[in-house]
Amino acid sequence: MCLVAARELAALGAAVTVLTGDGLRGLSAASDPVIERLEELQFTLGEGPCIDAIESRRPVLIADLSGPAMSRWPAYAPAVREGGVGAVFAFPLQVGAARLGMLDVFRRQPGPLSEAELEIALHLADATVEGLLDRQEEEGRRGDTDGLAWDVGNRAQLYQAQGMVMIQLGIALDEALVRMRAYAFAEDRRLDDVARDIVNRTLRFDLDTP
Repeated sequence: MCLVAARELAALGAAVTVLTGDGLRGLSAASDPVIERLEELQFTLGEGPCIDAIESRRPVLIADLSGPAMSRWPAYAPAVREGGVGAVFAFPLQVGAARLGMLDVFRRQPGPLSEAELEIALHLADATVEGLLDRQEEEGRRGDTDGLAWDVGNRAQLYQAQGMVMIQLGIALDEALVRMRAYAFAEDRRLDDVARDIVNRTLRFDLDTP
């Protein structure tokens, strides 16, 4: 679906991120490794169109990342522009009040989606929802009780790492996540990889970080 979105919308690439029932987030699929990195960056920094689309339950259509987006997402927008992206369009994947995730489309050149392209993007979002629900149903028949968590990764590991950093530095839990995100960004690593190292005790924030 990400490859179809990239082709049909003349995009640099696309990514799908899913949510579990308890609100955990993680990357499900991306059209290529570069787009995967750009998508993950939103969760590393805690800001971006995808994050806003999750909270608002509405599409977030940013036709030009060099405009107000720079102040709206002061860390994310410059970093993505350096990656060659000029526009980002985020579409929530939801059924009624149930949020399943989001579809993000990245374009190299600034500019809005045309009316026809917007219609295509919304159809692709609907098709992605159907695909997620079909896969959940299939795994349910196989006895997999994790549901949509199959592609999210072990987010419990992230929370465990957050708690460990909190104890190591003697800081609040939310500040621990800020420190982890800052470290991941500075080292150009995924937040999940940093969390894994913390849990495996190969990285300690009271010894290995400034």
